[in-house]
Amino acid sequence: MSAIARALPKTNNGAGAFVLQCKSLVFNYCERWGSNKGMIEFIKKDLANFARENPQIEIIVEPRPHHHPVVRGNYLNGRDKVICTRNMTPSEIAKKVDLLRDSSGAKLKNLAKKPVISTTESVRGVWSPFHTNPHTI
Repeated sequence: MSAIARALPKTNNGAGAFVLQCKSLVFNYCERWGSNKGMIEFIKKDLANFARENPQIEIIVEPRPHHHPVVRGNYLNGRDKVICTRNMTPSEIAKKVDLLRDSSGAKLKNLAKKPVISTTESVRGVWSPFHTNPHTI
């Protein structure tokens, strides 16, 4: 290993260059259903501006007949997230699209429960079924 390689730090995401985790957004809609009205309006008016502002994200618009509209985000880690945009206004859809763009694609974690990690045994000792009802011989 050369001295130059040891002197250069390893870069992480955000240090030096930031790589957006969302690689593509897929917009599915139906032209006949009333629940798709906001999605069609978003696609016609706001999607071109969003695509211009985010050239690193691939934008795919697909018709999906006889279904409610959805926006699917595909991420670098291979996962995807889907948000149904039924009966939403274009401004609400824009917020959901921004949420998918800024998301990492990682699985959601329950923050209420903290896993117990301990290097010592329990104060009460190891439980055994013989502790509750001692049997007689």
